[in-house]
Amino acid sequence: MSFKVLLLDNVDERCEKVFEERGIEVVRNHNLSGQALFDEIKSYDGIVVRSSTDVTPEVLKAAENLKVVGRAGVGVDNIDIDAATARGVLVMNTPDGNTISTAEHTCGMILAMARNIPQAVQKVKSGGWDRKKYMGTEVHNKTLGIVGLGKIGGEVAKRMKEFGMNVKAYDPFASVERAESLDVELLELDELLSETDFLTVHTPLTEKTKNLISMDNADQLKKGMYLVNCARGGIYKEEDLNTLIDEGYIEGIALDVYSSEPPTEELYELLKHPQIITTPHLGASTEEAQEKVAEQIAHQMADALEQKSFKGSLNGKSISLITNKEVQPYLKLAEKLGSVAIQLAPEHANEFSFEYSGTCTKFADVLTDSILKGILSHHVSESVNLINARHYAEERGLNIRETTATQTKTFNDLITIKLNEEADYKKISATVFGEDDYRIVEIDGFGIELRLEGDIIMYQNVDKPGMLASVSSTLANQDINIANLSLGRTTKGENAITAVSVDKSMSDEELKPILGLEGIRALQYISLSAN
Repeated sequence: MSFKVLLLDNVDERCEKVFEERGIEVVRNHNLSGQALFDEIKSYDGIVVRSSTDVTPEVLKAAENLKVVGRAGVGVDNIDIDAATARGVLVMNTPDGNTISTAEHTCGMILAMARNIPQAVQKVKSGGWDRKKYMGTEVHNKTLGIVGLGKIGGEVAKRMKEFGMNVKAYDPFASVERAESLDVELLELDELLSETDFLTVHTPLTEKTKNLISMDNADQLKKGMYLVNCARGGIYKEEDLNTLIDEGYIEGIALDVYSSEPPTEELYELLKHPQIITTPHLGASTEEAQEKVAEQIAHQMADALEQKSFKGSLNGKSISLITNKEVQPYLKLAEKLGSVAIQLAPEHANEFSFEYSGTCTKFADVLTDSILKGILSHHVSESVNLINARHYAEERGLNIRETTATQTKTFNDLITIKLNEEADYKKISATVFGEDDYRIVEIDGFGIELRLEGDIIMYQNVDKPGMLASVSSTLANQDINIANLSLGRTTKGENAITAVSVDKSMSDEELKPILGLEGIRALQYISLSAN
């Protein structure tokens, strides 16, 4: 059977050669958009894109014969994966292809910023000569702080160690063993910010990482530190960057990514600051990286079209399960429970036990993938899905134990996650109550009923009158409304667990008054707003 693939977005020519070597017809046209794309795409079995073409539901509908979409790179924000899955179209990417190029670009930005290289180049090219003005600083014996010790963060650590830097990192999901293998010291975020001379981030943009550095936490920063961002725009609060420099908190900033690309006019004005150096999202822009991802995606797509392998697929299992309505509620439950578990787990936790009871046991394998997706999505910058979740879990050194039981005493189906002994909450169970109704039903032996949605405050307290009233009053004083609540206790007058759903996301500052109440302990904040 012959196949036909369309190459868009000026993909490296190596992609075309690999397809031809595999006996697949290739057409290259990187200028298609709108109706011209709709008209052209009808007869193709596969398309390859980078970041310019948006693969929308309309494009997918027009592609009547489409079987696979390949992204020659990591990010798939321009591909509607849900729409592709609904139409049975595989979506693939190449998450490993630009690791080295992005790591090298990060290191280059660190050195360029330390020695004022871009500013000095511009000065000389404009006919100037001012050696004193562009006096730099050595990176040798300085401390490099890395937020996110995944593949790229690890490669940056290796390289900057060779420059004599002391490397420390914050990654609540990295195991101690991984850090030790890289000769990196793990710290809490506040410690890292106060000790770091150069800070680089390699994380996804989430509610937790958005505005990681801003004027709000400027007093926590080591005075005169440098910032680098080659990960995702918005991790540093862009509108605060000039103020951070002008008020002496930050000495220099190097950016390769932006909240809007290309930047807005307002952002361009901010980037003109002489102590900010910028590049136009060049992290993956090397000949080697583009050739590598082009070759990888061609082989992956050819294998998929020939039904040999589905490596790199972001929705392969989703497609195989999409017609099975029975499993889908459990997949959603498992992912939500995984998200809760990692938010309750102590930092650097790497041991989890998953227990399945009742009829859902027949889906145990894929439910573990879904739990891992929920866990890893908080700390892995790449797109985590049912296909690659175990790969990333192994890479991060997670130890997983799975058990099944055909019956459960109280519910037809139950998924339970056990955390290690250091966790405030060690065992959490949940089940499906109805359509889009997923609930926690037990925590550490306490019977509790809590819908898995929105923003949740969970705490332990002495079981005595007035506790809930005190918490409610504290929330009311901050104009925070309670949406729902659930209480559980074992014996009257002993300990109790309370879970409160609130109508808005809460900051650490807003949580402090609750933790300060007498009798409150083990306060945890859980956000499921994105789930």
